[in-house]
Amino acid sequence: MQNNKILKLYQKCIKWPLGDLLFSKMVCRMAPYFGTVKPLITELTPNHCELLIKKRRRVHNHIGTVHVIAICNGLEMAMGAMAEASIPKHLRWIPKGMSVNYTAKAGSDIRCVASVDANAWQEGDMPVTVTAYDNNNVVVVEGTINLWISAKPHQ
Repeated sequence: MQNNKILKLYQKCIKWPLGDLLFSKMVCRMAPYFGTVKPLITELTPNHCELLIKKRRRVHNHIGTVHVIAICNGLEMAMGAMAEASIPKHLRWIPKGMSVNYTAKAGSDIRCVASVDANAWQEGDMPVTVTAYDNNNVVVVEGTINLWISAKPHQ
């Protein structure tokens, strides 16, 4: 596994005060919709990413818990950061779909986790496990984001 640009940037940023916040904002600039939940990437390693969504009014649903679409947004961002930090140089990825189950009320900050086995990076369909936890480590959303992995065109 090569140490790619995204992973190198993360490893550099986290050495600075508020570096995780700076890195998270940079990722949100690449894909602006993610910024709507103000995610904070707290861990990024090959094949694994975790981020935090703070429980605040802007992500509430009608009953005052974190809206599941905000959680899905966080899960997709975690998956995307993980994929960019992990995919072998000769491959590319694109999401094909997401399937999630709501397993509990999300009444606190939410930790979104995306992970995949290191050997999964092969051409074809690749499922990525995504899970969201509350502050008590209760699973509030679990599911899979399916990616299509293909070879980069030769240039």
